[in-house]
Amino acid sequence: MNKPHFLQKIIDPHELRHHLSGIKSLGSTVFTNGVFDVLHRGHVTYLDLASQLGKILIVALNTDASARALGKGDNRPLNTLTDRLQVIAALESVSYVTWFDENTPLEIIKIIRPDLLVKGGDYDMSILPETHFVKSYGGHAQVIKFVDGYSTTGLIDKILGKKT
Repeated sequence: MNKPHFLQKIIDPHELRHHLSGIKSLGSTVFTNGVFDVLHRGHVTYLDLASQLGKILIVALNTDASARALGKGDNRPLNTLTDRLQVIAALESVSYVTWFDENTPLEIIKIIRPDLLVKGGDYDMSILPETHFVKSYGGHAQVIKFVDGYSTTGLIDKILGKKT
């Protein structure tokens, strides 16, 4: 049985340096990260807009342990890392997807050295260590505005019948 083509987009973080050495020449790289637990319109809009800022969009996902450390609740993430990787990899706008287990994606960024670091509208880019590193070698950082009214927490609350 054939495997889905999008599985080729999932790159082990330990293989990133080797894998990316061959694609950096293809054009500017854009990097973003997140949990992307329950994919929704806000996520896909954000990722598509991020992909339009360069030739290659690399998305790093928090591992399950890293996601739990963010304090979003004991039952989060709802979807396993494997499931989240495959859903994000299946998106046309995403070139590659990997993962990280630390509190921030700084170590992955040190390997990738993207031209552009992109985050969602709720981040203050000036205080992120990732921003300072990317700027140290001439890269840039940019915020993409959120699509109002869309969040995984909001979806979970709606499913559970909680008032928001």
